[in-house]
Amino acid sequence: MGKKYTVKEPFDFSVPPKKPNLFWNCLVRAAASFQRISAGGKITKVNCKGLKPPYLILGNHGSMMDFPMLLKGTSPHPVNWVVALDGFVGRQLVSYNIGMICKRKFTNELYTAKHILKMLTKEKSIVAIYPEARWSICGVNERLDKALGKLVKTAGCPVVTFIENGNFLYAPQWDVKHKRKIKITATMTQIVTREEAATLSAEEIQRRIEEKFVFDQYKWQNENKIKIDSPFRANNLHKVLYRCPHCNTDFSTDSKGIEIWCDSCGKRWEMDEYGKLRCKNGETVFDFASDWYRWERQCVRDEVRSGNYRFEDDARAELIHSAKYGFVNKGKVKLTHGYDGFTLEGVIDGKPVKYNRPPSTTYSCHIEYDFEGRGDCVEFCAPKDTFYVFPLSAKNAVTKIHLATEEIYDLVTEGRNKKAP
Repeated sequence: MGKKYTVKEPFDFSVPPKKPNLFWNCLVRAAASFQRISAGGKITKVNCKGLKPPYLILGNHGSMMDFPMLLKGTSPHPVNWVVALDGFVGRQLVSYNIGMICKRKFTNELYTAKHILKMLTKEKSIVAIYPEARWSICGVNERLDKALGKLVKTAGCPVVTFIENGNFLYAPQWDVKHKRKIKITATMTQIVTREEAATLSAEEIQRRIEEKFVFDQYKWQNENKIKIDSPFRANNLHKVLYRCPHCNTDFSTDSKGIEIWCDSCGKRWEMDEYGKLRCKNGETVFDFASDWYRWERQCVRDEVRSGNYRFEDDARAELIHSAKYGFVNKGKVKLTHGYDGFTLEGVIDGKPVKYNRPPSTTYSCHIEYDFEGRGDCVEFCAPKDTFYVFPLSAKNAVTKIHLATEEIYDLVTEGRNKKAP
């Protein structure tokens, strides 16, 4: 019947993961097959002949369709998943039985690495990781953890990438309510064999991984003439494209249906059925949302390196208390983000608290758009707690916070740390 597991409150990260037994493996695959009916498409396998567990499989993360697609690619073998803490809320026992490995996002936790290595080396399982550690924000690749190559060297296992196209376009995180009609495809590629894992350097393995994680789903859609005729294809796109390229005003954009516009200068864009943008009353500037998003990153980089970046707002803090109680509202706090990293300050449970996460410990951050209908938020990990922090006044600020986190990290790790002006 497998190992006995006792639900613990709050979460206990030291509990070792479990390889799914026959019952749970069949159950989760049956559920995944049903889910794939609507959008599951073709999976192309490259260099996978004779591939057997154990191996590490790395996928890009665009929507909830990623899980059933990856299960199809790895069939019929059991899979262990590295999953964020919120994935255990309300279903800790089930999550354990289907092979999930719990982790706080963008933190260095020895337990997680230890559990992954155990499943690969002792249990001979497949371990699935979404190494970007977040939903796709604008259909393009985000930065990866630089320790993946070292993990593979330690495990001595093959590495397989599972890169999907259409998964982000099917249900962008800024508008998950409106599913698009599109068939998701995937390419499953063995990029490091078992023999190569033993002979290649960690740096070369890391390079191969990062080389595969380069994509642009809007350009893929346009080049392959993938038609998306949803009347909501640009709905809430302003949550990502928050800065107007005409008047250079932050947080001035809005969107609905197939249009996005700037409330400051009045420019309006329409997204066509093939993912291309067209300005209706001026120069288009960016043909694709992905290029617009990359430009915003450059703007944030310039702001950070000029010493002018700072974010501060009152916010509502919700603590992920446990699997049983889920998210618990802890009231109003102050969220500050700048050259000293993230700071969360306020009174929680009647006690004054002040948490700080230095920028050198945060190479990126997790954000959510209108999380479960409660607003946009930033995940903040204290030493033993995980908070979802919802800014109360700032409009559409979380995308810029995400970009600034990475740019400040780069600045600090280059040895050019600056104090907030």
